[in-house]
Amino acid sequence: MSKDIVANRYAVALFQLAKEKYMLETFEEELRSVKDVFQNSKELHMFLEQPNISNEKKKEMLNKAFSSLSQPILNTLFLLIDNHRENIVTEIADAYFVLANEERNVADAIVYSVRKLTEDEKAGIAEVFAKKAGKDAIRIKNIVDNNLLGGIKVRIGNRIYDGSLQGKLTRIQRELLKNR
Repeated sequence: MSKDIVANRYAVALFQLAKEKYMLETFEEELRSVKDVFQNSKELHMFLEQPNISNEKKKEMLNKAFSSLSQPILNTLFLLIDNHRENIVTEIADAYFVLANEERNVADAIVYSVRKLTEDEKAGIAEVFAKKAGKDAIRIKNIVDNNLLGGIKVRIGNRIYDGSLQGKLTRIQRELLKNR
């Protein structure tokens, strides 16, 4: 079975449990921190991939590392260890985020700009693009990209709204080449 299908099943189970316990935001915050650790810690990956280390030792280490997590999230990590699926933690987190966003009618957006945006600018962009995306709200992550020259580029899911100077120049170039 593909990683994404398996990860989605775990995410759906976590999501349903979070809804039952009214802990959508709590689970989301905890999964964001777990995802961050799993993405950035090579030592953790090396430890978890060791076949000569028992599952109990791996669970003990995870219990110490993530002692502040709620029991359902810890139990999910333990279950992943038992099933030798600890390599899909980030996919589970991403699938959970999608489910939680759909439940709240919210979208995550990445906004590329030539400089760091102010909070007012982020709020204005969020308001405009929430309407375009048909969402109640947009959460913005700002990434500074010096290649843009000016303007912004907004990515919401798999849609890209390119209002950058670089994007406009590229479109003009394409149009000129097309009309040759």
